[in-house]
Amino acid sequence: MKAIPLNPSESATVDPASSQPSGSMKPWPIAFAGMACLAIAMGIGRFAFTPLLPMMLHDGTLTLAEGSWLATANYLGYLAGALFGMALPWLAPRAYAVLHPAVLAKLGIAFTVIFTVAMALPVVSPALWTALRFGAGVCSAITLLGIASWCMVRLAALGRPELAALIFAGPGLGILLTGVIASGMVALHWQATSGWLLFAVLALLLCIPIWPQIAGRAALPKPDGAASTTTQTTPAEPAAPVPARILHALAYGLSGLGYIVSATFLPVIARTVLPGNSIWADLFWPIAGLGAVVGTILSTRAKGRWDRRWLLIAAYLVQASGIALGLLLPTTLGFALGSVLLGLPFTVITFFGLQEARRLWPTSADSFVALVSVLYGIGQIAGPPLVNWLLHHAENGKGFENGLALAAMSLVLGAAMYAISIWRWPQKA
Repeated sequence: MKAIPLNPSESATVDPASSQPSGSMKPWPIAFAGMACLAIAMGIGRFAFTPLLPMMLHDGTLTLAEGSWLATANYLGYLAGALFGMALPWLAPRAYAVLHPAVLAKLGIAFTVIFTVAMALPVVSPALWTALRFGAGVCSAITLLGIASWCMVRLAALGRPELAALIFAGPGLGILLTGVIASGMVALHWQATSGWLLFAVLALLLCIPIWPQIAGRAALPKPDGAASTTTQTTPAEPAAPVPARILHALAYGLSGLGYIVSATFLPVIARTVLPGNSIWADLFWPIAGLGAVVGTILSTRAKGRWDRRWLLIAAYLVQASGIALGLLLPTTLGFALGSVLLGLPFTVITFFGLQEARRLWPTSADSFVALVSVLYGIGQIAGPPLVNWLLHHAENGKGFENGLALAAMSLVLGAAMYAISIWRWPQKA
């Protein structure tokens, strides 16, 4: 895997008061710090709501329609955070010099802890939950954009770009941990408030060891006047044609709609199909998280010369198959296998999608990555209200089934768009 070209905004490589780079300089601590960051911001800040939703419904603190709105508020926050990340380098380069990727990542995980613990405070009324979920969504986006940029560029500079895949195991680990813990809380008849508080403590414990590791700019200083290690071996590629960039952005955005229905409602959907005493309903979501971890580890074997669009096609079709399996075989076995297939490409799509964005527009990598994340966020936003509408208007109570079918079709369409991109703009050797 070749080094990822730097943005012009990353040309400053050292802290003003020091000639030494700050933050970790060892590849493995960098990768694990990135992994923990995404476990906090994505696995807890965003997706802890999925296993807690059935508990909140059982506690009577909200209805399914209100839960759909809270999910939508979180995805609106993700969109706002992605828009902020896209605009900052272009519109406020001086502010970006201060709020560079490492700073954004640390702000994101710090406020994720705050917003998560606030969901458990009795002084915070349910009317404020929408604002808290919106804020958690903003944090998840700026953390993803910040830590992905910081880790991927710094690991490339250290000659270990393949380790960047490991940071995207973070959301899967967070989903696995919160899903298993929530399953235990359901068995013990805990209330959802206790779950929010416990997850906030977990996020704080993950923050402590990685905080000093994430510091300084992603780019490394030039050794004794030599060329930068990040650009010395691999020259920057020219930007791809505008239609190729548009097609990638749209196809990547479709993956947001493709996974979000299951990512929001999987435990609720399972409870509507399986017997009421089934212990499996609360385990399908952590199974998907485990699949995400395995998929991310497997993605580290992908060769740098492989066209990421072929890998994205495979990932889209695997995830679509997982969704379809739950529709065609609504049993414990069907949901279990479907959860594995849903999880395997869960964060791999993000990893390969961001790599492809950097390849298509290397000179504006951070902003283009944020732009495709905006479209991804729009796809997410469409999911929960669409399902809520289908639940009220679909015939024979087929709202969830129709929502899942639409999600699977959006993934198939995204795969077809990447096939068109490969045919129209083949990647040079």
